[in-house]
Amino acid sequence: MPDLHGVIPPLATPFDASGEVDRESLRRLLHFQLDAGVHGVFLGGSTGEVALLDSAQQRVVVEVAVAEVAGAVPVLVGAVDTGTRRVIEHARQAQERGADAVVVTTPFYVQPHPAEIVEHFRTVHAALDVPVVAYNIPSAAGVRLSPDVVAELAASKLVVALKDSGGDLAAFREFLRRAPELPVFTGSELFADVALQLGAVGLVPGLGNVDPHGYLRLYRAAVARDLPSAADEQDRLAALYAITSIADSGRIGATAGALGAFKAAMALRGIIDDARTGAPLLPLDASEIESIRTVLNELGLARI
Repeated sequence: MPDLHGVIPPLATPFDASGEVDRESLRRLLHFQLDAGVHGVFLGGSTGEVALLDSAQQRVVVEVAVAEVAGAVPVLVGAVDTGTRRVIEHARQAQERGADAVVVTTPFYVQPHPAEIVEHFRTVHAALDVPVVAYNIPSAAGVRLSPDVVAELAASKLVVALKDSGGDLAAFREFLRRAPELPVFTGSELFADVALQLGAVGLVPGLGNVDPHGYLRLYRAAVARDLPSAADEQDRLAALYAITSIADSGRIGATAGALGAFKAAMALRGIIDDARTGAPLLPLDASEIESIRTVLNELGLARI
């Protein structure tokens, strides 16, 4: 059982000019995170553009990560798809390549009933030798993991943790109340300090690709009950998160705008070589990237 706690960023997937995984940039990103002191890494999540990767790209991402991390921290890998058989296929491949745990959403596209969601996790759990982390992301999956379902998953020991990216603080509190034995992470960049005060065991922030040091400072302050310092760091990170709203929403979608902003900031900092996102997401334009540069400069985030 991996020790899951602390800051576990959901890493972006860097691409080269041909659209393939940029292995060297991915290695640089991994070492940037490890040097910062993260407690784990999560490959193949929403920030990693899991829905856009083909099988070969998924294989490369996991193999590079497992080799570079070399057991220093847990490696979590997303197994996200439309049906249980597909999820098991992805999860077994991640397991065979050395993942320490797999992260599983509800099946999307089919709008499953709560009983079907529980059966999905039961079947996935039975098919694997590595633990399963449940992932609540209704904006992408189309269905929420309810507190009732999370409580049943925890009581049946079908999952070992929950990552909540639902954006609903009331539901987050209910997860903690209904499943007090289940470690719960927040995927929110903006109420990370509040989530930790409520009882979250850690953070899985996409913005951690750009500034893992900030989230580590926030986490350590919250654990030490230094709430003013945690709040100050949260405010600074909220100012950085404003880069996700720079893109023109009349030209590209919200996902392209947010992931493109993360990658542009990473490229400007020298963490990765290229800010491109996977098809069909369109890139930010030059003026938007310059606006992101201005934010980085204002917050003192220089090249690494």
